[in-house]
Amino acid sequence: MPMIHLTVPVGVLADQARGELLKSLPQALLKWEGAPDTAFFRAQAWCRVEEVADGGFAALADDLPRVRVDVTVPEGGLSERRKAGLVEEVTAQILAAAGLSENDALRVWVLIHEQPEGTWGAAGNIVKFKELAALAQGQRENA
Repeated sequence: MPMIHLTVPVGVLADQARGELLKSLPQALLKWEGAPDTAFFRAQAWCRVEEVADGGFAALADDLPRVRVDVTVPEGGLSERRKAGLVEEVTAQILAAAGLSENDALRVWVLIHEQPEGTWGAAGNIVKFKELAALAQGQRENA
């Protein structure tokens, strides 16, 4: 049940780039979680882009655009290696979508929030990471 919330100043992303990120960011997250590429898991990976008006998102040093990516995953869903890979890939995707270079990478922050077991609900039920992992394993075996 991974989610990505991208916060970006208005005008940093063209419409086409925003649309591409809405698809590619959740795909990257599923890949780094090790989830199978199935309709069920694709339907659970969400992405939201929030554009902030001019002057609503700035740093003290300059007025260059900053991008914040909040990633929410079940606790235990990402190893340290997978977190690092996710941060690297998401940063690269955003830099490319915004027409920025690797020199601008410090302007993209990726914050990974691990949702503790028993605090994630869907369909009126608590979602357990172990149950998701078992479901993923079963779907991998059936693929």
